[in-house]
Amino acid sequence: MRTSAIAGSVLALSLVLGACTTDAASSGGKGSASFTTWGEEYIEEGIPATELEDGWAVKYEKFLVVIGNVKVGDGTAVGAEMKTAKVFNLVVPKPKPVVELKDLEAKAWTEVSYEIAPATSASELGEGATEAEKALMVTGNYSVYVEGKATKGTDTKSFKWGFSTKTQLDKCKGEVAGKEVDGVVVTNGGVDAVELTIHGDHFLYDDLQSPDAKLRFQNIADADADKNGEVTLAELEASKLARLPKANGPYGTGTASEILDMKAYTTALSRTVGHFRGEGECLARSQ
Repeated sequence: MRTSAIAGSVLALSLVLGACTTDAASSGGKGSASFTTWGEEYIEEGIPATELEDGWAVKYEKFLVVIGNVKVGDGTAVGAEMKTAKVFNLVVPKPKPVVELKDLEAKAWTEVSYEIAPATSASELGEGATEAEKALMVTGNYSVYVEGKATKGTDTKSFKWGFSTKTQLDKCKGEVAGKEVDGVVVTNGGVDAVELTIHGDHFLYDDLQSPDAKLRFQNIADADADKNGEVTLAELEASKLARLPKANGPYGTGTASEILDMKAYTTALSRTVGHFRGEGECLARSQ
């Protein structure tokens, strides 16, 4: 869930954006693109039961993600790129700086990409993360690590899941003042502020591809085979999609026919958490 306040009318700002785009392309000069990341309220505050189809509520205690390889290009050349990766804990409130790419030619840069990949010893600490959390990510070879609890009435289930997926997010585009913009628009002497948004609710989707996917937790809760209150990835692996009760949701995999269990399904969802300017999209591909 994301809340935004946009000053002025959409029409006025769209006209300004258009003017800036024209000016950037024709006036020369240089500017910057400044990237932050934010986990929104769902990661910082939790996902309330009213948002899930089955009445569970989910609260993250850690949401670690490694962001790097931010690039700005125009389709023929890379204008600037981030040379390192950073580990962030998005449960810690407020947007966090990722990188500012400076001295970019003032124009529309239509090719923006970034990467969510396993941490290495060279990864830097992003705002909100600790040395111990970085060590956890490096030791586990994790790109994404989530830890939290789900509750429904008197029932509580905890989880600690780490993923080693490497995901390239290309051709990012998002809404600016009511208009969809490919990449960034750099103006002479200006800074285009861009949010690399991480969506924590995606781990609860009941379909990998449908735009109408719902949020659910019951099948995850039911995977707790030893009834100790913690759902492990091994228990998710033992929970086969073909055996899930239809009443608990479709759990559609689309064209990904190799995904047969809840661990593989949840791992696939870990590739979908990265977005652009809030609800904007990137083309996500496995590396």
